[in-house]
Amino acid sequence: MDEPSEKIPSAARLSKTPSWVSLGFVIGALFVWALPRESKTAVGTSVNPVSTVQLERPKATDIEAVFAEWGRYAVWEHGLTEVALWDVDRKSYTIFYEILRSGDASYFRSIPRLTRPVLTHGVPRGSPLQFTETEEMRREWLSRDVTVATPGEGK
Repeated sequence: MDEPSEKIPSAARLSKTPSWVSLGFVIGALFVWALPRESKTAVGTSVNPVSTVQLERPKATDIEAVFAEWGRYAVWEHGLTEVALWDVDRKSYTIFYEILRSGDASYFRSIPRLTRPVLTHGVPRGSPLQFTETEEMRREWLSRDVTVATPGEGK
């Protein structure tokens, strides 16, 4: 019973690079190839990065509570009004809502900007809300002939 003898290769014929190093190189090359590339822009054009700031909107309960206290100054047209809520972070009226009144219920919807003129009369100073009026109401208010005597006039 003769068994075939296994031939052991000589050291000169063995690979000088272990197979696992080659495998690591191939995997690394595939990883680099899969990375996203920056798009090349034309010469002379500059790309300005856009920075965004995430601001927290007040909770719906905030506008509901404020409007429950100050809503008596709202000017309604067809059951709709718009208000601007004071933004503590920006220190200005920059949070806008449209309010729909249906019976005793009020529905609040945030809007990007006011579409009506801001009410400049009849609202006490220090109000956390700015109220709006219609263009027609604004024209009527401005057309009234209200003369206010200033002290010291007519002497």
